[in-house]
Amino acid sequence: MAVTDFLVCADADHLALAAANLFVKLAREAIAQRQRFTVGLAGGSTPRPAYSLLAEEPLIGQVDWSQVEVFWGDERCVPPSHPDSNYRMARQSLLDRVPIPPENVHRVRGELPPEDAAAHYRLELQTVLGAGGRFDLILLGMGTDGHTASLFPETEVLDEKDRSFAAVYVEQLDSWRLTLTLPTVNAARHVVFVVSGVRKAETLARVRSGEGLPAARVQPAEGELIWLVDRDAGVGLTRG
Repeated sequence: MAVTDFLVCADADHLALAAANLFVKLAREAIAQRQRFTVGLAGGSTPRPAYSLLAEEPLIGQVDWSQVEVFWGDERCVPPSHPDSNYRMARQSLLDRVPIPPENVHRVRGELPPEDAAAHYRLELQTVLGAGGRFDLILLGMGTDGHTASLFPETEVLDEKDRSFAAVYVEQLDSWRLTLTLPTVNAARHVVFVVSGVRKAETLARVRSGEGLPAARVQPAEGELIWLVDRDAGVGLTRG
């Protein structure tokens, strides 16, 4: 079962720094051990400050970016230039600012029909990670409803057992999403949630109580699960 750690940071700035430093630490370890670092990035607004820190000194020079393979945990069904694109956010805040080879950036083709985009990404994952391959790190956020990546409550994708990546229609959003599935997430060596804001505190408490929210179903089988949260989201937890 997963080794689970909680680290409560003083504020959003400390949260971003903790997430960026952990990225660097895990990247250096993976490259030393396996000559590459495979990471699934989170979308949304919370990880953006951490990505920006990674693209600046002193952290940018601590990672061999030529050995980093970047994927996404989920994507909206939009073109890469769309304001809602998770790829666009990561490109602007991180990828355009670090010396990573273009062929090491594996974006989800959100402009394709959803099922075609999902099939394309499954092939990309298999090609790069290999059959049964594992991510070194998957970064995740969490919504107030307990969703993570695009694994929303009461969606069929939560029960996916075989596919690594899937298209899912999210009724409450009236839109399609593209997402890593729970088997893929739970196979990772390290899964890190980055959670900020008082609106997430109640949801985090529900996850910790064992309620069956999607985020609570993230339990790496042979990996490490780390929750990085700011003080507002981590009410009742001891600050690290």
